[in-house]
Formats: sequence, C-alpha cells, structure tokens
Amino acid sequence: MMARYGMLINTKKCIGCYACRVACQRQNKLLSDEAFIRYEEKETGTYPEVGVETVPLQCMHCEDAPCVSVCPTGAAYKGADGIVGVDHGRCIGCKYCMAACPYQVRVHNHETGTVDKCRFCTVSAAETGTKMSTCVEACLTGARLFGDLDDPDSDISKAIVSDNAQPIAGSLTKAKIFYVR
Repeated sequence: MMARYGMLINTKKCIGCYACRVACQRQNKLLSDEAFIRYEEKETGTYPEVGVETVPLQCMHCEDAPCVSVCPTGAAYKGADGIVGVDHGRCIGCKYCMAACPYQVRVHNHETGTVDKCRFCTVSAAETGTKMSTCVEACLTGARLFGDLDDPDSDISKAIVSDNAQPIAGSLTKAKIFYVR
C-alpha cells in the first residue's frame, strides 16, 4: 500500500525565519520572485498580552483539490500517493487553478508561462536522491513534520493526535497539511 503523505506545521514553534522557503527555492531551482511557501502573520491575544503568530502557507495537497477539477488540460492532477502535482508539459498557463485554490498558494512562472506549486520535493528527490520535503530539514525550530498520514505509528500521525492539529480551513478541501495553533 502506498503512503499518503502529509505535513504538520506548528505555528507555536515557527519564528518566520524563511529557512524553509529559501531551502525550497534552492531545491526546486525557483526564480527569485517565485516561492512555494508564503507567510501570513496573525495577531493573537488581547491588549496588553498581544502576540504575532507566523503562519506558513503552501499547497495543502487536498483530497478534494479544486485546482485539479478546474484544470482544462489535466496538467493539475492528484497522484496515487495523494500528492497534487503539475504536468508542466500540459500546463497552458490559464491560471484557472490559481483562481480555484482557496489557499492562494499556486505561483505563475513568468519565464515559462506555467503555474507551479509545492511538490513535497518528490520530483527533486526522485531525480537527485535527496530527502523529500526539504523545508522540514531546513526548519531551525522543528516546526515541521512530514510523513505518512495512514501510518498510525508515524511521528506525524502521533503529533496530529497529541497536538490536536487541524487543517487550516477545517474539512473544506480535506487538506493534508495540519496546523498546531
């Protein structure tokens, strides 16, 4: 049985250092203005005890991926491993997937005209033998975990349960990125 990959991001540990984003850009050879990870900052608490929570956002690799259902060429697809991918050879750059994504995490490459997104580093890992999810390896505070959501003994499955981690938009798209907030 194939693994169903997912990620956990603990916003209580994230310090917004951008190490995950830079590692991702290098691993995937992205343009300087192209990033698969973006950040939102949310104020928490009430005066005088106010804080700022950094929330990294990236492709959620949704089970019910709106980007896949609107793609007119089949360039956006969900693989057998549950990872949402892009076939760049089929992408016509229509940006329907960008409009359909409720998380606004797809990016347009102005050189190729195609749309891209987080791949969990599966493409580069297969080609170069590196680990999947470079962003997890680069995280200075251990705010990220990657693994098989269907393995109850995996670190990610245990952490989701123990930390009561939830997808950022609940069950909207059945996202495979979980957050501790």
